[in-house]
Amino acid sequence: MGPGGRLGWPIGRALTRALLFSIICFSCFTQSLLAQTDEIQVYDAEINSPGHLSLESESNFAAIGRKRPEFAGGLVSDRTLNTGLEWAYGVTDWLELGVDLPSCSVTKKGELFFNGVRLRVQLVEPHAADRTFFYGINIESNYNAPHWEPTRFSSELRPIIGCHLGPIDILSNPILETDFRQWAHLDFAPCERVAYRFSKIWAVAVEHYADYGRIGAIEPVKREGQTLFAVVDFNGDPNSVEFGIGHGFTTASDSLVFKLSITHNF
Repeated sequence: MGPGGRLGWPIGRALTRALLFSIICFSCFTQSLLAQTDEIQVYDAEINSPGHLSLESESNFAAIGRKRPEFAGGLVSDRTLNTGLEWAYGVTDWLELGVDLPSCSVTKKGELFFNGVRLRVQLVEPHAADRTFFYGINIESNYNAPHWEPTRFSSELRPIIGCHLGPIDILSNPILETDFRQWAHLDFAPCERVAYRFSKIWAVAVEHYADYGRIGAIEPVKREGQTLFAVVDFNGDPNSVEFGIGHGFTTASDSLVFKLSITHNF
């Protein structure tokens, strides 16, 4: 932090420029997204140390899911397993680069589909785990298979806002999404997390994931995505595990979802 609590170079200017650039880009190409996901996670602004690599396996399974695809040619989420590997590399104490490759889905019929590639850049307040208040931004660019999203290219702007209050962590990711097809609105799909840390390695949490549709044209409640997860975290070294059970409360959500994330730090 700089004098008076202001961010110093390079993180302050980097975050400001990234945020402005992203807002401009997202303002140009927007429409509601209709797709599945292999990532059900609330970002906390903690990144790999400079020069360190990690590999994360992200999986989710809709045990009781939606019976219809979200768009023509899309996958049906019911009893479909989505999984992917994310490689992440710490460049500086405020910058991390990541790539998801490969990612795939296995349907209840046993069909295997590969889903595309996701690239991301994350800029954060350095050493977020040691700060009471922290923030950052994650920018993703996706190349999609036709069954995964209705357009080949999509992107996500994920602000990261949070605070540590003793053993309690409060996090928010007010996510904006775009599929580059129209110039009208952004899709607003925020997620939040409240966690209680029993120790340095064990925590329990409640996470909420929503999709309200396009900004300026919010969907009726029954057509919004609304899912609540109960989560258990093990934050070890070099391996960490997160497991969650989720319930969807609307027809646009899967009724019963399991998620599992396993991370190895090299």
